[in-house]
Amino acid sequence: MKLRKLGRSDLHLTPVGLGTWAMGGGDWKFGWGPQDDALSIRTIHEALDLGVNWLDTAPVYGLGHCEDIVGRALKELKGRRPIISTKCERCWDEERQIIPRLKRASIRREIEDSLRRLGVDVIDMYQIHWPQPDEDIEEGWAAIAELVQEGKVRWAGVSNFNVAQLKRLQPIHPVAFLQPPYSMLNRGIEAELIPYCEAHDIGLIPYSPMQKGLLSGKVTQAWVDALPATDHRRGDPQFNEPLLSRNIALNGGLRTLAARLGTTPAELAIAWVLRQPRVTSAIVGARKPGQIAETIGGGRLTIPADALQEIEGLLK
Repeated sequence: MKLRKLGRSDLHLTPVGLGTWAMGGGDWKFGWGPQDDALSIRTIHEALDLGVNWLDTAPVYGLGHCEDIVGRALKELKGRRPIISTKCERCWDEERQIIPRLKRASIRREIEDSLRRLGVDVIDMYQIHWPQPDEDIEEGWAAIAELVQEGKVRWAGVSNFNVAQLKRLQPIHPVAFLQPPYSMLNRGIEAELIPYCEAHDIGLIPYSPMQKGLLSGKVTQAWVDALPATDHRRGDPQFNEPLLSRNIALNGGLRTLAARLGTTPAELAIAWVLRQPRVTSAIVGARKPGQIAETIGGGRLTIPADALQEIEGLLK
């Protein structure tokens, strides 16, 4: 895979980055069901062996557990270190309830916890996970700017911010990258965010390019019924009627098109996101060995113009 420069930064990322959300396990509000830690570590190592040069995590994934797992995986690499992206703002209390915080003192505690769990001295890409509370985004961003000056963060970005919120941050410290949701089923960034990021040289690294698995080509009613009780997708409207039937039909169309192109629906979904010139890389989740090998080809695939038109027809 050819490396792509991330906005104004000096980072060059592979077009597919490993997402670790599901590695946090199922014992928290937005978990993906039970997860084997040994499989998570093997999956991280496999992704790097296949050429992926960066991974995305967050403290809230498993309420600290996912960062611990990533740290264990990095330690076993014995010096071979990928680019690491993690986040702040999603905190939790003793009852494991998630609390949004963007106060300066909180962020300074959070990064120390992340550095300790990950076993590193600096975070390559550090971002505000959600713009909540909205009234505190300037204070939170100023705190991250301090961490950049202190050498604990290389490049600062945000996730899930809109254009108006980005404009509030820019006078304090330049936004190097934005992590928004983007997929065939979630195209909200196309109207305003992509043009704004293009105009201000902000790198885009979308998450959920396969819409939590809905664009993998594997989705059927039986597949959804088999999701564990602790998998948060059971409560996602896209996995329930009336949207589920539409998404199952879309999977059928994508399977037909992918077969004709000699690829898979998952790789097609990832390549569709990467077709945007402003997009540097897509965050692709995996939770066991073999999964990233099934999707990494999306980082090399160029979708022909007629196939893009066919996808537009399927989405309509």
